[in-house]
Amino acid sequence: MTSNRVTRSLFSHASPRRSPHEVLRRMLERIGPEVPAGGPDGPVAVVERRVAGLLGKEAGLLFPTGKMAQQVALRVHAERRGRWTFAAHPHCHLVEWEAQGFSVVHGLRFAAVADRHELISLADLERVAEPLAAVLWELPQRDLGGLLPTWDELVAQTGLARSRGAAAHMDGARLWEAQTYYDRPLADVAGLFDSVYVSLYKGLQGVAGSVLAGDADFVAHAAVWRLRLGGEIHAAWPLAASALYGLDELLPRMPEFRDHAVALAAAINADGVAFTVPGVPLTPLFHVVLPASRAAVERAGAALAAEEGVQLFGAVRSSPDPGRCSFEVSVGESAVEFSPAELVGFIRGLLKRAGGS
Repeated sequence: MTSNRVTRSLFSHASPRRSPHEVLRRMLERIGPEVPAGGPDGPVAVVERRVAGLLGKEAGLLFPTGKMAQQVALRVHAERRGRWTFAAHPHCHLVEWEAQGFSVVHGLRFAAVADRHELISLADLERVAEPLAAVLWELPQRDLGGLLPTWDELVAQTGLARSRGAAAHMDGARLWEAQTYYDRPLADVAGLFDSVYVSLYKGLQGVAGSVLAGDADFVAHAAVWRLRLGGEIHAAWPLAASALYGLDELLPRMPEFRDHAVALAAAINADGVAFTVPGVPLTPLFHVVLPASRAAVERAGAALAAEEGVQLFGAVRSSPDPGRCSFEVSVGESAVEFSPAELVGFIRGLLKRAGGS
């Protein structure tokens, strides 16, 4: 759902800040005329080093997409171990959003662990009898409203995987946000994992791209597969350059975004017309559950955007209950412009248009 009239957006990937002009303006603020397109001082090398340093890893490698980065990570772990099965949550991004690329392209097998509506537990992993190449954790678990295991649970789970000869891999597309829950240095969180993928365009609001980080040998092996899959882009500097704004300006604001998410959710829950999952967000991410059908809310959202220039969501999620649906809120620099009371008012207006309130 989009509109040319949208002037404010709770949905960060469609906000006016994502327009080509605005993105290029931010890039020019950080890229002077002396910066080369490539080489050790070019934006790609700078971002690779910077992300690897933040994560406490020996090396980082820029990929054009997170899909390619994660499939490569699992392929490398499989080749190193001679095992071709990886385990992950049933809502794993590779399974739900990537057309089974891990299997079709790389011949990998997927072992689902945990209930679809609960986080992975140590007991879930202990029940896996097949030797694994890797276990993948998504931090936070987006489809569960941004839930995260506790620190002690995460330490125990990654330790178990490694003790059985499997690699521990993090889908850290939203690691920048997850760090606000653990309140530990990023390197401490990443240190539990053999490999980590982070997005440059989600919370950091870059144009596109990702970085895969790990030890030097792992990254060198991953570079071979990046080349084979067509991901070694000669002029990838715009992807890296656009991420510099996020690293400089947005990463330090993640605690602020998390606090605002908590305030927004509290107001929604206090109002009572809708409610959030979880009740108190652990990160700047949560879901808003509405007492209306998906089709009705989609129509109402389009009307709200056309009439008032306000966009509340990018997509609406269906529910087993046809009279309910939900949308995701990922708080960033656009969402902080919505006060809690104001957002409650927009949700009430949305439901009125949808005929649900």
